Amino acid sequence: MKHILLGVMMVMSVSVMAQTTDSSFSSKPGNSRYMIRGYGDANFISGEGKTSFGNARFVPLFIYKQSDRLLFESELEFEIENGEVEIALEYANFYYQLTPNMTVRMGKILIPFGTFFDRLHPSWINKLPTVPLGYGHDGLLPTSDLGIELRGATFLAGMRANYSAYMTNGPRLNDGEEEADEIGMIVPKADIDNNKNKAFGGRFGLFPFADQSLEIGFSAQSAKLGNEGSEFEDIGAFLYAFDWTLVKNVSALGGRVDLRGQLNFVNIDNRPYDILENGNLETFDFDNKSKTSFYQLAYRPTFGSQFIQNLELVGRYSTLTTPEEAPWESESTQLTFGLNYWMDWRSAIKIAFQSDEVEGGHDSPGLTKTDLFFIQWTIGF
Repeated sequence: MKHILLGVMMVMSVSVMAQTTDSSFSSKPGNSRYMIRGYGDANFISGEGKTSFGNARFVPLFIYKQSDRLLFESELEFEIENGEVEIALEYANFYYQLTPNMTVRMGKILIPFGTFFDRLHPSWINKLPTVPLGYGHDGLLPTSDLGIELRGATFLAGMRANYSAYMTNGPRLNDGEEEADEIGMIVPKADIDNNKNKAFGGRFGLFPFADQSLEIGFSAQSAKLGNEGSEFEDIGAFLYAFDWTLVKNVSALGGRVDLRGQLNFVNIDNRPYDILENGNLETFDFDNKSKTSFYQLAYRPTFGSQFIQNLELVGRYSTLTTPEEAPWESESTQLTFGLNYWMDWRSAIKIAFQSDEVEGGHDSPGLTKTDLFFIQWTIGF
């Protein structure tokens, strides 16, 4: 089935591109376009016995348009973290419009696993200064990877729909060589492929209402995780997720309601793992299944003065559960409340309070609670 999917993607891409006229690739001076967009943010954080300014970011987005159908886009991230400047390539890919309703991308792409990282990760779009549990650079869920993706829009039973299908290098398995207490954990990093297998996945979104105020989606990904030639090379993973987005003006509430959420499931083939710790060999045999979720509600009034209409209330509840009896077993909950003031449609000052509770984990086996206060100023450009 995987090879069939890949074949369909390649045949469709090549056949449509072959029909494209030379004029769409015109290289005459003045026909190409170059644009810089992006976002930036500055943060103030208080909690855990420290209060400081930090984690300032500059994230430029470079877009080069070769023709009406062909462009190249990339996003760099420059971040000051722990007193050092960190540089990361978020994505960089070619983008070609096959038809008015279908495109293909190749390179380092944002993975359409649900909607959060693919659509909401920029700080001027994310309504809170933090991300839900399970996301981010050190999370369990795929964010970006090297590969190819086909996406488009269509109709299904009279309803609007969108879809994507992709093939990437895929995630890896933590084999315990560097961090023994994280053995068996999925590592969704985009770099050199560790085996000959590829990850296959996609997302399908449906708009059941004519005004497109509600979108419901389903995502899935299948991949082999182990290093080629290792004892774990046959270990596979199947990830799937359900997401929903409802954005609607509600006259009875005098404002716009923005309701979003996502349920994620990570299933990895079971295998006993041996860990040598303090000269003792310990075996861990557990059901390697994790799940994470977030539920977010935002409200922005449409009545009163301009100052009132620029305010937005946001709340988010997030959970993360990792396998029982694993060395990294934990159960986490996160509750975040925020108040945003929108200076304009792409610049905001956010004030937020976040409370995290973690039961278990290899860093602290007991119950730990962390309360943090955030102020973030963000702008999209």
